[in-house]
Parts: sequence; structure tokens; C-alpha cells
Amino acid sequence: MDPALPKAGALAIAGERVAGGVGTHETALPSPERVDLGGRCVLPGFSDAHVHFPTWALAQRQVRLEGTRSLDEALERVAAAIGEVAPGRWLRGLGWRSGDWSPPVEPTKEDLDAVSGEVPVALMAKDYHSLWLNSAALGRANGDLQVPGGVVERAEDGEPTGVLREECAWHFRDNYVRPTIEEMVEASREGIRIANSRGVTSVHDKDGWLGALEVWQELRAEDALTLRVWQSLPHDHIDKLAELGVRSGLGDDLIRIGYIKAFMDGTLGSGTARLLDGSGVQITSREELEDIVRRAARGGLPVAVHAIGDLANREALDAFEATREEWQPRGLRPRIEHAQLLAEEDVPRFAQLGVAASVQFSHAPSDRDIADRNWEGMTERAYAHRSLLDSGALLANGSDAPIEELDPLLGIQAGILRTLNEREPWHPEQAVTVEEAFQATCVAPAWLAGDERRRGKLLPGYLADLVVVDRDPFECRPEELAEIDVVATMLGGRWIFNAPPWE
Repeated sequence: MDPALPKAGALAIAGERVAGGVGTHETALPSPERVDLGGRCVLPGFSDAHVHFPTWALAQRQVRLEGTRSLDEALERVAAAIGEVAPGRWLRGLGWRSGDWSPPVEPTKEDLDAVSGEVPVALMAKDYHSLWLNSAALGRANGDLQVPGGVVERAEDGEPTGVLREECAWHFRDNYVRPTIEEMVEASREGIRIANSRGVTSVHDKDGWLGALEVWQELRAEDALTLRVWQSLPHDHIDKLAELGVRSGLGDDLIRIGYIKAFMDGTLGSGTARLLDGSGVQITSREELEDIVRRAARGGLPVAVHAIGDLANREALDAFEATREEWQPRGLRPRIEHAQLLAEEDVPRFAQLGVAASVQFSHAPSDRDIADRNWEGMTERAYAHRSLLDSGALLANGSDAPIEELDPLLGIQAGILRTLNEREPWHPEQAVTVEEAFQATCVAPAWLAGDERRRGKLLPGYLADLVVVDRDPFECRPEELAEIDVVATMLGGRWIFNAPPWE
């Protein structure tokens, strides 16, 4: 993954690093070991530049509503899971998207009540910006539902329908349905094993608000952490962090404080993305983001801001431009998360300002139908990955799991083919090349974490974080990309998935 040495026939590893750099021989293995790859291919370990890791890990144990084709089908899955809930516990779930249902209908608490009875049920939408509750769950809040930046959907009589959006959804989740640290640690143990089996060696985690930092530390203490973590923290922590002198990069080789996370708007699926036509929900104003960026920069922390709609992206770029004298001299690396719908004139501003686009290749084919409906006439500038790259922007690829699956090869395939099934490519003019997809998955995330001289490539002196795949993705036909399998994964010179020998 380096233009000066794009391909090599063998790789020497001493201790935790690729051999050849200063300091790599002091920890060299006492005797050489040779691994014959048998024609397989080695790549730098995959990074997921946008994942809600503990939330995704927990989702493996919850009722899943992805792919439901109707309200009735979603309710059938809930009914099947109700019997497994222990007395006094919640039924949690995720993945519904009413825009995918036929006939299209918005869910209500009465729908859930019919299959759940007195068991409190909380079901996150696929985009994590809407929450569907039954009456037993709503009763826990005692009417405390409305908060700034959120929406409480109401029936004609003024009563809540059972669907909360944006800040209202998150306020309810955080106060009544929040998982414990112990639950997250237990789920993340298995989640790490799954991630390693898919070639993942590092993540940019978005669950700082949920206490993920404590989760990672617990896992590290029990020697169960085989990922490098670049951790987000919510923007309301900025002043506390500054008071303590905590800056980006604090930590060790496995866990480091990374960046501040903020939100400009909602999402496509919930109809709350903030657009230039005036629609959508504003979570953070441009002026508020400017203040967040300034305070974070003075504390040595870069900012990553969620922006979906074209107006949200424009105002995020405006805020970074207005504060550039604060973050640029400090060498901070700001980013916009998602950047899903962009006005044409705003595309070149990412490169001009030095703001990275943290995108999710898999969102484009996954969202195509709802984008065609909700953003009719605008989709030629949606998920504009080719346009961003051609303008000189840095693209980092993530999954946004659990919204999509934490599977880098699946995301890479989506970026190259702009489809994940037998359907024709969606806006193929925005496809990326194989090399660009792997750059966005291996190299760019390491750069965003300030690790471009240690990770993301397989060069002398770099950490030996690598993945073995069963064939060379640069040589196989595009239709073969879906068939590539991860054979083994290494972190810092240690096999963490499927150590050789292999058949």
C-alpha cells in the first residue's frame, strides 16, 4: 500500500514490527519462522474508521429487524423474541426502517403493545436516529420525552405515537435503556473475535458517550483486547478534558484518546437530514459547532462531526473554515462523518480546507431505494465518493456498524461495485477503484489517528498489523471481490485469528 513499493514477494517481521526499521531488532524472535502463503495475499490490517463498537457487539444479541418487508413481519420477530426476556428486563432491538415496508406505514406503540404486553420494548431504527417504544416503555419516562433538537411524534389527539427521533430518541435511550458496562464488556469480547476474523486490526470508535473507554480498559486488563482503538468522546466533555490536560493521542499502543464527536443533523432514513430546501432537524448550529471546534482545538483535540444533508455539510465546512486558524496550526485533523449529500460547490472544499470525509462505502447500495424516494432529483450528488476523491479529498472508510455490518471487505466491494447484489450499480459514476478502496480502509484511517508513520502500510519499522486473504484483490475480476475470504489476522507480530499452518 505504498507507491514506492506497491508489491513484495516476502515480508520479514521482527517482534511486533516489519523488519528493517530502527529499533525493530531488539525484540526479534529468538529463531526465524517461515510461513509459506501458498499463493495467498497479505495486506495491511483493516481499519474501521466509523463504528459504534460496543453497540454493534450488543446488537448481536438483540432482536434484529433489518430486511423486514412490512410492519407485520417486524412485529412477528418481536413476538418471537418476547418469550426469551427475563422478568423485569427490557427487550432491545434494532434495524427497522419504515421506508422499506410495504405498505409504507409509521409504527406505533399500539402495534407493539399487541405483541409485547407488559414487557418494555425499545427498538432502534436502522439509522439509530429513531426509537420505537411500546406503552410499557413509554411509561418509564412519566411524560419526560421532549428535549431540544428532538422530535416526539404525536397522534391527532396529541398523544405520543411511540416513535421518538434524534435527541429525544437518544435522551430516552440514555436514561432508561442504557446497557451496563458489564453487558458491553461481555458482548465486546465476542465482537472483537468477529472483527479480528474479518481482518480488522483497528477501529475509530464512536461510543465514547456510552462509556466505551471503560469497556476497552476492562478488556485490555484481561488481555482480551486485540484491536487498536482511536476513541471518540462527546463534545460536552471538552471543558473537563481541558481541565485535566487530556489531549488527543493520550494512551498506549492499544487505546488512545482520539477526537471529539458532534452532530449537525439527523439522517436520510428518519427524514431528519438537514437540506438546503429547509427540511430536516438541526441538532447543532454552525455557530455552536464553531465554538465546539475552537474549544476542542485549544485543548488539543480534533473534531469529527456527523453531517448528512447538504445544508448540514455546508455549515460544518463553514464552521471548520471559520476556525481554521485554531486547528490547522496545531496539526489537528478534522473530519466530517458521512457527508452523504453535498452541494456541487461544496465538494472541493474538503480538500481546500484539509477536512477529511469519513464515509461508509456500504451505505450507498444499502440506502439507494430510500435515497431515490427522499432525495428524488438529488442523488447524482449523494454518496459522491468519486467526486470527493477527484477533488483531492482524503476519504476514510468505515462501516457505521451496527447500521451496516462490520465487514471491511463487504464495504470495499460496495465502494468499487456500487451494488451488493444482482442489481445494477447505483450511480456507478461515483465508484472508486480497488486501490482507492483499500487506501480508504487501510491507510487513511491510520493518518487520521496520527499513525501514518506506524500503521496502514507494510514497510520497515511499521507495526506488523496485517491480514492474509485467499487471493489478490488487485488481480481478481470485480465479480470475484465478494468471494474473497480472510484467512488469518496478525496484530503487532502476533496472530490473533487463525494462526498458521493452513490447509
